Order: sequence, then C-alpha cells, then structure tokens
Amino acid sequence: MTRGSSRFFEFTQARPLGGASQPCGFSIRLDQSPGTATFIPTMRLLSLPLLLAATAVLTGAAAPRPPNVIVMMSDDSGYSDLGCFGGEIATPHLDALARGGVRFTQFYNTARCWPSRSALLSGYYAQQIHRDALPGLGGGGQGVRQSWARLLPDYLKPAGYRSYHSGKWHIDGPVLAGGFDRSLDMRNQGNFFSAKGNSIDDVPVKVPADEKGYYATIATADHAIDCLKDHAANHADKPFFHYVPFIAPHFPLHALPEDIAKYRDKYLAGWEALRASRHARQKELGLTNTTLSAVEPEVGPPYAFPDAIAKLGPNEVNRPLPWDSLTAEQRRFQATKMAIHAAMVDRMDAEIGRIIAQLKAMGAYENTLILFASDNGASAEIMVRDGGHDQQAEMGSAATYLCLGPGFSNAANTPHRRHKTWVHEGGISTPLIAHWPAGLAAKGELRRTPAHVIDIVPTVLELAGVTKPTDWKGQPIPAAPGKSLVAALKSDVTIERPSLWWLHEENKAIRVGDFKLVAAKGDAWALYDLSNDRAEQFDLSAKMPEKAKALADLWQQQTDEFIALAKLTIPENPRPKAGKGPAKKKAK
Repeated sequence: MTRGSSRFFEFTQARPLGGASQPCGFSIRLDQSPGTATFIPTMRLLSLPLLLAATAVLTGAAAPRPPNVIVMMSDDSGYSDLGCFGGEIATPHLDALARGGVRFTQFYNTARCWPSRSALLSGYYAQQIHRDALPGLGGGGQGVRQSWARLLPDYLKPAGYRSYHSGKWHIDGPVLAGGFDRSLDMRNQGNFFSAKGNSIDDVPVKVPADEKGYYATIATADHAIDCLKDHAANHADKPFFHYVPFIAPHFPLHALPEDIAKYRDKYLAGWEALRASRHARQKELGLTNTTLSAVEPEVGPPYAFPDAIAKLGPNEVNRPLPWDSLTAEQRRFQATKMAIHAAMVDRMDAEIGRIIAQLKAMGAYENTLILFASDNGASAEIMVRDGGHDQQAEMGSAATYLCLGPGFSNAANTPHRRHKTWVHEGGISTPLIAHWPAGLAAKGELRRTPAHVIDIVPTVLELAGVTKPTDWKGQPIPAAPGKSLVAALKSDVTIERPSLWWLHEENKAIRVGDFKLVAAKGDAWALYDLSNDRAEQFDLSAKMPEKAKALADLWQQQTDEFIALAKLTIPENPRPKAGKGPAKKKAK
C-alpha cells in the first residue's frame, strides 16, 4: 500500500491465536529516597508462564499473542457527556464498548491538556518530566522531557509492536522521535475545517486551495483507518499500539451543519435542567451516590478576556447565571453552543464507529484492548483566537469562534464541581471505558477504584509482557508512580497506592483512600470524603484537622521530591519559573 493513496489492500482473515512463545523478562522497581537522586534497583524474575499469562490474566485462557491496544482520547469533554456516563448525546459506539467491557467511575486526568497527554504516554506526573510547572522551576506547556522520560512506544518496540498516532499531539518533540512509526499531528487546533499547520510523519502537509469536505474529526479517523489497513496488509504478524487523540469537542465549537441540526432545540431548557437530568440518569446507572454539586455563580472562566466577550456580542455570558435570568436571545445563543458541543461529541463517536468497523474487517477486534478517556473536564474558558469571530456567521461554522463557557461546562461535568484547570473533581474526572473481547470477561460492569492516566503505561506493559528497562542510554530511569490496572480490569478491586497527587497553575490536591484535600489558587485547603461526597460540598477540615494536616504534609513531601528530581536536569529545560510560563492568552 502507498501512504496517502485512496486504494488499500484489505486484510480480512483473523489472526490465529497460536504463536511463538515470549522470552522471560524482569520486573524492576526503582526506589527513590525522598529528596535524593539515589535509585536502588530490585529485581524479580518473571517465569515464562507468568509472561504468557499477562495477556490472558483477565479470562484465565491461554493467549500467546499480546493484545493490540488503541487509546482514544477526547479533548475537553465532560464526565457526563457520553450516554453510558449519564448523558443524552448519541454515543452508540462508545456505549456499546461500555456494555461489552467495563467503566471506571473514578478515573482521573491532570486538569489540562498537555500534562494529561504527557502523563498518559510516559507514566509519570507531568511535573516530574518538566511538562507542568513546579514552584520555583520551569515546566508547563513548553517544557522538555528528560532523555530518560520515554514514551510508551519506545518500551513496546522491542516486543515487536508497531505504534501509530492519529490526532492531537501537544507533547514536546517530534512524534516519530517518541517511538511512533506513523503519525498525523494535528497542530491546527483553531479551525476544524482546515488542515493548515498539520503534519504527517513530522512533515508539514500541503493544503489544497479548496478544503471543502475537510473536517478534523473525520480526518483523524481517516488517518487511523489508513494506518490500520496498512498494518493489516504489511505488518499483520505484529501487534500494534495506536494512540487516537481527537481534538473534539475542544473550542472553537465547530461542527457539521447536519450534526448540529440533531441538537439545535435540545438544550433550550437550560443548564440547570440538563444537570438535573444527567444526575438522575447517573444514579440510575449506579455511577454515583453523591449529591449534585452546587452551582457557583461567582466562578467563571479561569482567565479574564473581556475583549473576547465584546467580540462575541451581548448574548455571551461568562457566569453560570440562573437560566431564567437570561434574555430569550441569550438562552438561544447558549443552547446553540451546547448543541454544537453535542454535535462534536456525536461526530467523534461516529468516527470511532468507523475505526471499530476497520478493526473487525481486519480480524483484529477481538484481541484489541480499546481504552477511551478525556484529557480534562469540560472547559469554562471563553476566548477568541486564530481566525476571530464573525457575529453574523452561522454558529458552528469556520468563521465563528465559540467556547462552551461555564454554564453548560458545569452541566457537562455533572455531578462534579468546577471545570478544566481546577483540580476539583469537575476538572480532573474523566470517563474511562475499557473493552477487550478476547481478554476481558466482564461485560457492562463498573470499576470503582481510583485510577489515573499515569496508570495506562504500566497496564499496557503488563498486558504486553514487557518489562520497563532500568536505564536509558546510561541514565537511570526513576520509579514511576503509575500502577497497573490489570487486576481492576478483571474484577472490582481497589488498586493500592500511597496517594494520587495534583498541581496545576497553583491549584493543588491529593487523594489518599477516600479522602481528598484540595485548594484552588489562593484558597485554604478543604478536606472531603469522596466515598459519599464527590460533589465536594462538605468540608471536613475543621472536624478532622489531623487528617487535613497529614494530607497537606504528604502533598508537600511529594512536591519536594518532584522538585528534587526536576532539579537534576534543569540544564535540559531552561524554562521560565512557575507563573511565567505559557502566556495566559495562549492558555490551552
């Protein structure tokens, strides 16, 4: 097959389950003493039966061939946007994956795009690898990973995997340098109707004068399907890893007219009604036992762009005001924005359906682990960038630049509190769907263990029978905080870990067990028991001061350890100090 051609060889025969045995490996753990750079390796020999069982541990059946893996990610979608997580948006393909697999109810991201993507593919908190800022140190969206901070494809390659990337990147360095064999890097995040600025295999694309018919979400799936067809035709003897990060439904809100039409009048009842209906559905599905978080009318976009409000006109509002306090024109404007958001999610699901159809056509569906998550919660941001905004143009068209805003963002994050960039539950909670017919016996079940995007790397490595190396080109690789979720895929168990930790733009949090300590920038710590209060409504810090202090001390200890690690490689990353990173007006 020739890349970029319109003709493909179709591979339709399923691969046999038999195959060559895999060699033995080592399980290696590196322990770091707090505040030091001393790494002590400990080794545990894995037997051949254990390595083979790694790919079949979920069903108990022998599976000599490791699974293919596809990780799909949406951008700025909320916890409740999918049908299988309580939403009314049509997502039949993702819902089917949920029915045939498992859903994690307490899966977390980092509250922002680039740190989540770096954490997902590296297995480290973004701050550990210079991809988000630490107090007094550089990092953030322009930070550069240490040379030992390899991405997942580098670890999979020695095991015979081919790796593909289709969609948004937003990680430092060229894509192919991260171990991928093919890539569509969608650098253009300001216009869903143009490929200008994108790259294929790290080479800028030549954009035709007439881009009629182009839409980024469809183009993402087109490239993914092209890679899969090429794999079936030319590399069918090898397993694959495919990273498919969609840009949808990130702003600007751009969607196909026929998709918008499905939802045009659906949200005229407003954001309070939508939150209530989604919360009721979540309770029916067993996804939550919490109350619905209170609306915070004083909390608007995380960045003040008054000029954007002026450009958007009188129908834009930057606070989640009572719906009945808005004018009829404002209600229609806001409802249409939500309709476009829904249309973008709907289209993403349809394109995921096309990718699934290709997996089935090439006989790879049964032995492919599909994971779906979001990079952060829904966004309250309001801004105008790139091509600007024409108030007279059809909403959702290329001439407009619209953002969801805090009202419907609040609804998208149901039942949780706050939005993207904050580390309250609304900013960091994501759906996680896991589906693998050949290896996952559970169908339609829930998994309630807390988990995080840092867990994807160790999970995939365990299932692939791959042992992470102890060093990279002579440099020791520090212990990573992520935990394998293989046991949780098998049954509803709790994955034990010391803590989960967050820091983004001075918003900070730590979770130990069911207790979470969280503070927005400039605010005091608040303590919540997430076993019955994921809405974060009942601050227990005054009633449990010792618990609050213990968690605050642990947060600081872990922060100090991350700073000590980052300081070892500052020359590799001479970036501005925290607070002087990416300009606020380039806040994505």
